[in-house]
Amino acid sequence: MTFHSFLIKYGEIGIKGKNRYMFEDALVRQIRYALQDVDGEFLVHKCHGRVYVDCEGEYDYEETIESLKKVFGIVGICPVVRKPVKELEELKKDVVAYVGEMYPEGSKTFKVEARRANKRYPVNSMEINCELGEAVLEAYPEMKVDVHNPDVRLNVEIREEVYLYSEIIPGPGGMPVGTNGSAMLLLSGGIDSPVAGYMIAKRGVEIEATYFHAPPYTSERAKEKVIDLARLVSAYAGPIKLHIVNFTDIQLAIYEKCPHDELTIIMRRYMMRIAEYFAKKDGCLGLITGESIGQVASQTMQSLAATNAVCTLPVYRPLIGFDKREIVEISEKIDTYETSIQPFEDCCTIFVAKHPVTKPNVERIEKSELNLSESIEELMKTAIETAEVITVGK
Repeated sequence: MTFHSFLIKYGEIGIKGKNRYMFEDALVRQIRYALQDVDGEFLVHKCHGRVYVDCEGEYDYEETIESLKKVFGIVGICPVVRKPVKELEELKKDVVAYVGEMYPEGSKTFKVEARRANKRYPVNSMEINCELGEAVLEAYPEMKVDVHNPDVRLNVEIREEVYLYSEIIPGPGGMPVGTNGSAMLLLSGGIDSPVAGYMIAKRGVEIEATYFHAPPYTSERAKEKVIDLARLVSAYAGPIKLHIVNFTDIQLAIYEKCPHDELTIIMRRYMMRIAEYFAKKDGCLGLITGESIGQVASQTMQSLAATNAVCTLPVYRPLIGFDKREIVEISEKIDTYETSIQPFEDCCTIFVAKHPVTKPNVERIEKSELNLSESIEELMKTAIETAEVITVGK
């Protein structure tokens, strides 16, 4: 079967009222972005409240579908066969041929759902339903009509051309990226943070990211791993501006001058400070982390409160109530899992206390940070000024 177009079905966008066109336009832009490296030429356009992807000439069907399945805002992808508008008897032949090619095994229940958008067509929708249903039954007597719960919903839309489709391939849902501002993701080489970025992007948020690198304690391969993860997330979220911060000197200062049971919490607090600096500079509206309550010592309720205390921007934690297994399942679905488990340590795992504090007191943490007062401002300034900034994605 050769499909000439794809009808794009969206969900929440349809209830946006007077602002709906803005979300549709954002969806069109994201579809164009997703298809820019796919073999073939595509015309993405809106028409009468619908979004279509028209395929010009030869194209890679499987690659096209896989790319569309990564566009947030799409809930369904319908491969469409387009035919010239013809008299009803000729239309019957086209529909019978379509059914035979799409469902050669027969023995399906079906329902015809006709829509006459072109009011100049001389037969109304109800008559088209009856005539086409009868033609299919005559051609394929093993098929049966079921108007309530059919196996196949045969859609026939009469517009400037006839659109035939019956398959709906699920999309990722959500909202088009760029419709809900931007946020800064604290991205590590682990399993959780790429999933957190994916989930916030799914709600229409544009993603930037900050990664904390600690050479020579972490290798260049660890850095490349994080860039690879950002690239995988960008397939859904669009291009990601990635800030790579050399965190070694700050980490060593914390290790030398602060209580060892508080290392992780204090380190996280300085990471949040630096990430928030970049976020504010670029107009981001919040920070994103992959934390889940109780997963490790730095993710208890008390630890999260101590981390939040240094932030003035909101901190979004989409995985906060997830079990590890649930997070892993999403990472497998978005193809980040195999990269995340590669054995290249990031800076979070180098200086780990044997007995980290699980219920840190903010006042005590702040008192411990006073030990850094002579050098920390200069160290942070240097880390910010020497950060490497790259854009990851298409």
